[in-house]
Amino acid sequence: MKGDRKTGTPEVSVVVPVYNEEAVLPALFERLYRALDESGRTFECLFIDDGSRDRSAALLREQYERRPEQTRVILFNGNFGQHAAIMAGFDHCRGRRIVTLDADLQNPPEEIPKLLEQMDAGHDYVGTIRQQRQDNLWRKVASRLMNRVRHRITHIQMTDQGCMLRAYDRSIIDAINATREINTYIPALAYMYAANPVEIEVAHAEREAGESKYSLYKLIRLNFDLMTAFSVVPLQIFSLAGIGVSILSGLLMVYMFLRRLFIGPEVQGVFTLFAIVFFFIGILLFGIGLLGEYVGRIYQQVRERPRYLIRGILEEPLPAPAKRRPATKGPA
Repeated sequence: MKGDRKTGTPEVSVVVPVYNEEAVLPALFERLYRALDESGRTFECLFIDDGSRDRSAALLREQYERRPEQTRVILFNGNFGQHAAIMAGFDHCRGRRIVTLDADLQNPPEEIPKLLEQMDAGHDYVGTIRQQRQDNLWRKVASRLMNRVRHRITHIQMTDQGCMLRAYDRSIIDAINATREINTYIPALAYMYAANPVEIEVAHAEREAGESKYSLYKLIRLNFDLMTAFSVVPLQIFSLAGIGVSILSGLLMVYMFLRRLFIGPEVQGVFTLFAIVFFFIGILLFGIGLLGEYVGRIYQQVRERPRYLIRGILEEPLPAPAKRRPATKGPA
């Protein structure tokens, strides 16, 4: 599947969200464009600046001026998050195949041809698994634990959900763009919509410069968003727990009544009852919080606020369509 140079449709679009990556962008430009040039495919690189506060936007503008035919830059007017940046890239990309890539170079751009080869083989979605992951111990352990919990609840098979390097067919991107949910988890949606998905191993390196933008809290929130957006199992688990607690509470009430009837009242068990009551209160508070998460997502959805606001777009205009010449009649 080749791109169409006449209509401005490249074979590959590489979507790269950028937030405060001034230190790493020069190396990213050099390696990314070299890898795509050597692939022999027509391509565009679509960078989305997510309200960076350093010189990232200026460096993106300079790269656009160096290679305007293969570079497009979307500038947000604020920080809307990586997810919003990727969705903006999906909304504006032109390629027949779309690759997402982090700007930090932990996933080497040189691995992109491996993903495209899998798409040449007929796969419409290519997920990745990081080889010899170069992260600290707590991130590895937390990622494995969250992956197992997520798989048990949602039944979505993603061996390494934290790897940003992925490839999507245009049909998958169109389906994701048509999904108007606020909390859309892109890899999970792609897995659901794909007819022939596959996962491959790719290299992984330490950050070229800077620090990770994902704290432990953000990672937990990401997985919680995934579980609540794709499953009602947490609500079902809480319902079952409520049934179980109700049964145990009923049995305890019967026991305490019989004990008072045959043995008499006692004061020594007051603190035990306090502990039981506090345990039940904790369960109720957890359940209220869980229900609040689902209600909050409904609230966000019905507001219908835009995912992001664009300050400007740097791009070359598409070639004008060729005008048809009027038909000429021959001699009668």
